[in-house]
Amino acid sequence: MYAIACIDKNYGIGKNGNLLISIPDDMRFFRETTKDSVVIMGRKTLFSFKNKEPLKNRINVVFTHNLELKNNYKNFDNIYFISNKSELNDILLKYSDKKAFIIGGEKIYNDFIDLCDTVYITRIDKEFDADSYFPNLLEHGFKITFSSETKIYENINYKFITYQKI
Repeated sequence: MYAIACIDKNYGIGKNGNLLISIPDDMRFFRETTKDSVVIMGRKTLFSFKNKEPLKNRINVVFTHNLELKNNYKNFDNIYFISNKSELNDILLKYSDKKAFIIGGEKIYNDFIDLCDTVYITRIDKEFDADSYFPNLLEHGFKITFSSETKIYENINYKFITYQKI
């Protein structure tokens, strides 16, 4: 299993249900990396998408206690609403030919980070006012295996970093 996130200096990932910043290069990396995969998220992450719609070209799996939400998504054939990990296992078996990515939010990252082997991070060299956070990967047995050169977007430095489970 994989995880992918954009984090600030303090592991912040969001504020009030939104990303801290939208960097076009990071968005492109996310789209290309997760295309044709299974993306696993919480309800708030789904609701942060344009029109609250599932991501195209992916199987969307949404953890929620409100399974009635599925009634609002009958026009989509690429989304599942689940409430426990055994349901996720069934979906992952069904789509065993696809990579599975944890894409947020904070609770979902915390619940699944120990099941991930590889984590793709866009690390922003700035502190934002965040209310949700990504787990500290070094505390979960990961090490950096790749770090891009520093890139700049609107005077903000960032890097693409890959972590592998030790």
